[in-house]
This record gives sequence, structure tokens and C-alpha cells, in this order.
Amino acid sequence: MANSRILYALEPDLSAREFRDILIASTLAERRPADDLERLHQMLRNADIVVTARDEGRLIGVSRAVTDFAYCCYLSDLAVDVAYQRQGVGKRLIDETHARAGESTTLILVAAPAAENYYPRIGMKHLASCWAIPRSR
Repeated sequence: MANSRILYALEPDLSAREFRDILIASTLAERRPADDLERLHQMLRNADIVVTARDEGRLIGVSRAVTDFAYCCYLSDLAVDVAYQRQGVGKRLIDETHARAGESTTLILVAAPAAENYYPRIGMKHLASCWAIPRSR
């Protein structure tokens, strides 16, 4: 069920403080450096796409992605305030992000453990192979 009061927009200048607040409100802060505003600032400034969802000005969701706008788009962060989950906000943020990356891109993400069952329900395909070199900090 979509909420017509919610506005979706590109927000490349989103502040690190607002980003931190939505990470906390969504529980994604458990897996992000929410206590390091400078690092959050760098994460935002170096992203190619930052899409926000706002309800009467209040930030209630964000997606942050890195893309080449030609072949692939990595959606690094998808955060929706717990109070707004199960209302279509996450799906719309994904759709807006993918649209801005371009129809020729494949959108890829790594699911948070609690969200693994969400993505198949919105039509995303599970890919079994993913490899990573972990962060050192």
C-alpha cells in the first residue's frame, strides 16, 4: 500500500546526520559505522545515487548506490524507518534507484540477514555466488 504523502527525490547533498538518523530508525545502523559522521559523510559524497523518501519533510527512507550507469548498480544501503516498513517504501526506493541508474544496469545488493526474505517477495532474483574481501576497519 503506497502512501501518497511520501515524496521520493534525488538528494545528493543529504547530510551525514540525517543519514545516521535513518540508519538508526531502520536498524541498519547495527551494520554501518553510524557513530562515525565523517565516514558517513564520505559514504554519501562518493555515492553516485542517493534517493530519499520523506513524509511531510521527515526523512523516512534512503537508498544509496554506486553505479557506472551502463552495466551495473550496487545498492549499498536501503534503510526505511521501522514505522514505515511494509508500506512499499523500500520497493519504491529500489525502483527509483534502478531507474536513475538506467534500464541497462543490473541492480545488485547484499541483503541484511533480517531482510533476506523481503527481496524475493518484491521480484528480485537470488544469486548464489558473491565473493568479498572484508573491510579492515
